[in-house]
Amino acid sequence: MNTPLRTAPPRESAASDLAGPPGTTADNQTRSAALREQMLSPALCLLMEAHNGLSAKIAQEAGFGGLWASGLTISASLGLRDSNEASWTQVLDVLEYMTDAVDIPILVDGDTGYGNFNSVRRLVRKLCERQVAGVCIEDKLFPKTNSFIGEAQPLADIDEFCGRIKAGKDSQLDDDFVLVARVEALISGRGMEEALTRAEAYHCAGADAILIHSKQSNAAEILEFTRRWGGRAPVVIVPTMYYATPTEHFRQAGVSTIIWANHLMRASITAMRETARRIHDDQSLVEVEGRVASVKDIFRLVGNAELEAAERRYLPDKPRARAVVLAASSGDLGELTADRPKCMIDVRGETLLQRLVGVLNESGVREVSVVRGYRKEAVSAKGARLVDNDRYAETGEVFSLAQARNQLEGEAVVAYGDVLFRNFILDSLMGSRADIVLAVDARPPSGAEKPRVRDLVAADRWYSGDYLDSAPAQLVRMGSDLSGAEAAGEWMGLARFSPRGTELLRAELDALQAEGLLETADMPLLFTRLAAKHPVRVKYFTGHWMDVDTLTDVAAARNFT
Repeated sequence: MNTPLRTAPPRESAASDLAGPPGTTADNQTRSAALREQMLSPALCLLMEAHNGLSAKIAQEAGFGGLWASGLTISASLGLRDSNEASWTQVLDVLEYMTDAVDIPILVDGDTGYGNFNSVRRLVRKLCERQVAGVCIEDKLFPKTNSFIGEAQPLADIDEFCGRIKAGKDSQLDDDFVLVARVEALISGRGMEEALTRAEAYHCAGADAILIHSKQSNAAEILEFTRRWGGRAPVVIVPTMYYATPTEHFRQAGVSTIIWANHLMRASITAMRETARRIHDDQSLVEVEGRVASVKDIFRLVGNAELEAAERRYLPDKPRARAVVLAASSGDLGELTADRPKCMIDVRGETLLQRLVGVLNESGVREVSVVRGYRKEAVSAKGARLVDNDRYAETGEVFSLAQARNQLEGEAVVAYGDVLFRNFILDSLMGSRADIVLAVDARPPSGAEKPRVRDLVAADRWYSGDYLDSAPAQLVRMGSDLSGAEAAGEWMGLARFSPRGTELLRAELDALQAEGLLETADMPLLFTRLAAKHPVRVKYFTGHWMDVDTLTDVAAARNFT
């Protein structure tokens, strides 16, 4: 038999509120058991709304230990009203995608149970089969009407609704399956006494928890209910209307679970509406491409990395692109670089270097080597191989690149360790057929441009701005001494080489060493020499990148990410 849920004393304030208790995804614990454990935990259980597999993944990634599968938002995602226009089997299909997408427990909004006791029996069995952790049913009539529409909505007969609860509990296939009874008496204007009477009846009928609902703009009647309820069973709330009440008040009142009921759907509507209007008005993607999630981010969320790992296991091996990141210099950012190189400064909770490695990984570049020098013991990046240039103080960038010469085989990317750029820039380079291709910013420097050394590019063709102009531009020379009349743009610190291109690169490194120039050469000299012997493609972009040279750049980087 399942362990009866109970209401805990005032809930603890802990970081685990968001993540749920440890072990909720253990192989020997069902999802129902995980939800039951969270609702019994001294820590406040927080459930985030999700309406499909992708939103479920996003909520889990944010740290939530459980989900609320909202009837409103699932219906809205299908373009339907929250009036049982989506059948329970259609909702079940959505739930199956959600349980496949995540391993945290899901409490589903079961509306009224989609009918009488018999519908509830079938619903609970099917939910258990799909590893849904629990269901919440409300004491209204089928088909339901959303609680925030209209006044004095009719409620189910108490005894009849108790029958639905008993039928659900008798039909569960997992002893830990959670059935929450939602009391609508306050919503329908029936008053506190009616709410308490109904809650007690539902608790006696076997409900594991009571969801008390309110559409008041403050939490006064919710807090009165919890006080008068006295901890007879866990209390679940949905503070959509009384959102301004501090969560700590609910914790102190002994509330078991808070449901954030529809906010991922509402946030997505705002973002989609704004993006759709911008594209419609501009008839272009230029202004939105850098502001929306990348396609690579979608691939990451839906688990393309796992598929790639499976392909490596089950399919014949094929060459994969590599990368070398040049991060040996110290940078000059005052106290920020006193004990670490610039590549290790924090940008929104992640180092600059780790962000760069992440972008490379998302574009399919899995083997990343980082050349470190200054304070090398402080340099680390998950998934990256570390290469040392212990002579960083007396040598240049090309010498650092030569330390990773063994990685320059097959398709390869070379990047500075202090740059940020949008994924589509790297994706564009990776799709080029050129043997050597450089990412170049074609924007002219502004009058407010900060003084710094810029890797300026002279090319045989300037950026035209005409999207129909696909004629390739080739590098003529690169250097910081180019005049405004010569410079067609600035190298972004990002280059890609085909397998033949890496052969040409290695040969040029050998030539520089033979001439005694390897130790002092910089990247502009290297590319200028390559361009004198072989075509070096220039691919123009207009912004969507930045290098981090100053403290002002550090602040801008936080906004960029």
